[in-house]
Amino acid sequence: MTRQLHLNLFINGRGHHEAAWRHAGSTPRALTDLRYYQELALAAEAAKLDSIFFADHVVLGEDLAHSARGELEPLTLLGALAALTDRIGLIATASTTYSEPYNLARQFATLDHLSGGRVGWNIVTSWAPGAAANFGQDRQSGIDQRYARANEFVEAVSKLWDSWAPDAIRDDRASGIYAEAGRIGRAEHRGAFFKVAGALNVPRSPQGRPVFVQAGASTDGRAFAARYAEAIFTAHLQKESAIGFYDDIKTQARALGRRADQILILPGISAAIGSTETEAQRVRDELNELSHPSVGLARLSNRFGGHDFSHLKLDQVLSPDDFPDPSQVEASRSRSQAITALVARERPTLRRLLHSLAGARGHFTATGTPEQIADVIADWFASGAADGFNVMPPILPAQFDLFTSEVVPLLRKRGLFRSEYEDGTLRGRLGLDPVPSRFDPAQPLQRSA
Repeated sequence: MTRQLHLNLFINGRGHHEAAWRHAGSTPRALTDLRYYQELALAAEAAKLDSIFFADHVVLGEDLAHSARGELEPLTLLGALAALTDRIGLIATASTTYSEPYNLARQFATLDHLSGGRVGWNIVTSWAPGAAANFGQDRQSGIDQRYARANEFVEAVSKLWDSWAPDAIRDDRASGIYAEAGRIGRAEHRGAFFKVAGALNVPRSPQGRPVFVQAGASTDGRAFAARYAEAIFTAHLQKESAIGFYDDIKTQARALGRRADQILILPGISAAIGSTETEAQRVRDELNELSHPSVGLARLSNRFGGHDFSHLKLDQVLSPDDFPDPSQVEASRSRSQAITALVARERPTLRRLLHSLAGARGHFTATGTPEQIADVIADWFASGAADGFNVMPPILPAQFDLFTSEVVPLLRKRGLFRSEYEDGTLRGRLGLDPVPSRFDPAQPLQRSA
């Protein structure tokens, strides 16, 4: 079978540019209006995209005055969209740092049932500096501890999802037997971070468990992704960096006994599209002119664990010495490394750096005609930089409408993207193997009669 692109729509505010909320092309609907998300989900489904995705933030950003904040909690939102869509995959972020395995396992199992097997879990370790105080903690955990907890978290929820055998429910009215108790088992997880008895109180879901998605790119994040991830959302400012990441993840996965084709790598792309290059650049310039420096500075500070950049002048030419050592950052280490690499390579002013990050927070940005954007996507795909893309329109819905109406048909003409859905589950659509049942009959709730 010819290798095919995978495309996911990342829905973020009124668009991925930080000033999109002010642009005339963005939705007039409130970020709490379900109709907005329904319209985007149905548009992505009509275009036959693999999935839609929601990030999550467990702390309110300090840039609220000039930035659109206050979006809906993603798991609840996915439940509503599961009922309003038929085929599109539904992926939500949930933190292993500020969640408990039992609750998360039952939430995702429920969503997988409600959607008929279309759910994915973006597994994150929360790094936002202010988040710990929202969960009764005095300080944020270090990156090593966060990933140690994440590894055990995935082990615990996997045991819970495996606590029901596929044939546990008989629903036999004549005999009076609803379920085979001997086919439902305790998880009995005991580790450094969690003690979980189980069994889960939701039956095994259509996919067995959600598709595992991951977005970290630090050394710890890559090791975690190589072990668990089935799709990776990753940020790269250059194709060469994306190729290096792609090769590293696939190599690490093979070393762990995994098949490389069972991990899909989807870099973010935020494309400003116009009928001409000039028109596309005008869209990008309009957005940059609408952005407020305080928003960019607040987000830059967060990437570096709360570092204060307020002493820097907007038109000051930057050097790596203006930034903390990324290897010591306990927040988004991979993103801070990418930012300092960009500064060393291009020596931008602070204003230009903030504009470059305003478009998609360190993801790849492109500006051009539909043909030029399709060329970029095809080139990265053929060059071993990507298995597909995390589509991050700078303005929603206007720029996504252009992507689906102008770019996607070009990708189809090149034989790179589907015209119709085939498999009904997200796992099948992504070409991932079914999840085998690992039910352990040694620990049943009780022996079957």
